[in-house]
Amino acid sequence: MRAVLQRVTEASCKVDGEITGQIGAGFLVLLGIEDADTDEDLNWLANKIAGMRVFSDENGLMNKALADINGNILLISQFTLFAQTKKGNRPSFIRAAKPDKAIPMYEQMIKTLQTITGKKVATGIFGADMKISLLNDGPVTIVMDTRDKDNH
Repeated sequence: MRAVLQRVTEASCKVDGEITGQIGAGFLVLLGIEDADTDEDLNWLANKIAGMRVFSDENGLMNKALADINGNILLISQFTLFAQTKKGNRPSFIRAAKPDKAIPMYEQMIKTLQTITGKKVATGIFGADMKISLLNDGPVTIVMDTRDKDNH
């Protein structure tokens, strides 16, 4: 599982001109799922997202987590995070999980994040052509990969 975590002051997702999810301060999370992902990966990543201390404290230091600022999450599925670009100029997405695996894991990530944070998670629509708007705060952008847990 890969996640691109962006600290935002606001973010939203539109599908066919309609807002499917929007948040104020918090995290925009782009989530990629691959066939090898497990429930252990999902739980590790969800806890990392919820506990990541990258919000400013009263001294301007990144010491606060999502709960400390009463922040929210906008979770967007994004299979292109598993693009392989080694050969040629057209990326391959062979490592990205197919919908029969990815959809249940995406839905479980929503539930897990909601359980951990105690708040509703805003979302896009899996597989849709989504238009994402965000105001990145900082900017602060963090990439996490469950295959590389020891380095995160």
